[in-house]
Amino acid sequence: QVQLVDSGGGLVQAGGSLRLSCAASGPIFSITTMGWYRQAPGNQRELVADITRDGSPNYVDSVKGRFTISRDNAKNMVYLQMNSLKPEDTAVYYCNVLAVVLGSKIRQQYWGKGTLVTVSS
Repeated sequence: QVQLVDSGGGLVQAGGSLRLSCAASGPIFSITTMGWYRQAPGNQRELVADITRDGSPNYVDSVKGRFTISRDNAKNMVYLQMNSLKPEDTAVYYCNVLAVVLGSKIRQQYWGKGTLVTVSS
């Protein structure tokens, strides 16, 4: 199975920056879309940003202009640079990938365990 290790969360003041990282490992044949979701207390998990294999990004409106997603296909890693953070960005952030494992023809979704981002006002 594919394992995802997401990291980089922490406590930051409003206006500050954090960079999240996610490393995918295991018997990976290919990874298509990589992305980040977040879930705040009492809220549903929502897509923050994702990026296709060829580097085309997609962002939720609330983070456009502040967050930048990128990936390194050779290392099976995805990053989320978060600038101008706001208290409403506080959430657990989860890495997500769509991958095909060796010996399979099925594309499946995998999740990291999450990393907590707390933005103080």
